[in-house]
Amino acid sequence: MNETLPPCPQCSSAYAYEMGALLICPECGHEWSPAASADAAAGASEDAVIKDSVGNVLADGDTVTVVKTLKVKGSPTGIKAGTKVRNIRLVNGTDGHDIDCKIDGFGAMQLKSSVVRKA
Repeated sequence: MNETLPPCPQCSSAYAYEMGALLICPECGHEWSPAASADAAAGASEDAVIKDSVGNVLADGDTVTVVKTLKVKGSPTGIKAGTKVRNIRLVNGTDGHDIDCKIDGFGAMQLKSSVVRKA
């Protein structure tokens, strides 16, 4: 094996192997095509820009303010508009939830960038 294979896009395992036209991860069982991983690597730099509700570019470690009251499942009170969230982490989450954070009184959760404003 004189070529280097990319890590698994799902679990970042370095033990991916090639079987036919697919790459397979032995740790999580994820299968993907090498062309798709090359396209994802090229598109990652373009899609890496996450903007808040006003259009400001967000970065890891920023402090943001929630712009509208949010309902939280399992909590009698939601997150009120104006709540400050410190040290956000940008992630590629599900359903548009691209901010991972900890909110005082609620704990760890994910937020959509469309409901926050950079403080």
